Amino acid sequence: MRQLSLWQELPRTEEDMSESAVAELPLQPVQSRRFLKPETQTAMVFLLPSFLGFMIFIALPIVASLALSFTSWQLISTPTFVGFQNYIKLFTVDPAFYTILNNTLFFAVEYLALNVIVSLTLAVWISSLKHGKAIFRVIFFLPTFTPTIAASVVWLLIFTPDGLADSIIRSLGLGLPNFLLSSSWAMQAVVLVTLWANVGYNVVMFNAALDLVPKQYLEAAMIDGAGPWRRFWRIRLPLISPTVFFATVMTAITSLQVFDEIFAMTRGGPGSATATLGFAIYQKGFANFQMGYASALAWVMFIMIMALTILQFRMQRKWVHYDE
Repeated sequence: MRQLSLWQELPRTEEDMSESAVAELPLQPVQSRRFLKPETQTAMVFLLPSFLGFMIFIALPIVASLALSFTSWQLISTPTFVGFQNYIKLFTVDPAFYTILNNTLFFAVEYLALNVIVSLTLAVWISSLKHGKAIFRVIFFLPTFTPTIAASVVWLLIFTPDGLADSIIRSLGLGLPNFLLSSSWAMQAVVLVTLWANVGYNVVMFNAALDLVPKQYLEAAMIDGAGPWRRFWRIRLPLISPTVFFATVMTAITSLQVFDEIFAMTRGGPGSATATLGFAIYQKGFANFQMGYASALAWVMFIMIMALTILQFRMQRKWVHYDE
């Protein structure tokens, strides 16, 4: 009988069991769920200054330049919407645009190739030294600390007619014209100055990557009879290919934006031999007060940079090797 009474006291269904279990639970105050965890809120507070700076100085100017590219604005007047007229004028009316475009692409290709080749060669040479590696790294990296305008002015004095460059050319009997006064050589002078000012960054980066190549790989290749050239192409270069890819992308982006050297040394001349998109944007916007047209030029340069970067990322699948 006692067992029967206990059986009758127990809940007979699952609903009864759940209800009885819930009823026996002690009442607790309901706590509201926080939308963000405390550590996330702290992180957002620290990220807020950078985010505001990005929005104010990068994101908003980009959107504003896109809007201005569809207007006609002379700075002192009210912007007037003109639709795609700036872009139509750019590609069909302005005869100087394709010259500027060709100059920009020529400079970018030549400077990119020379920068990667020269910096990689210097990095391999420094890596082969037994003593003085740090000294040569500092020597090649020092020009990157020099303001570009200041370095360009110094090189302008070197290339001045009857200056140091002309004296060296005459003493060697090369018979070359003054670089800055020749439409054929002016761009080469700009490439030379830009290379001198910026090659040190890639030299240091490549040299650091080469020093991280495992020594046992090179020793095994030497035992198998591989010479220095084969060891470089088969072992060292594939292992540093991610670094080479990063340097190539960043160098290509900066080469399409070249401005300081041209502004300080040639002002786009002689004629339009060294006029690039960066200098044309400045000239149209701040010299001729055609801000709408300058914004359209800026967006053409932006699209070129994006297209080149996407192309490089697609091509890197064929030659960049990541160590897994």
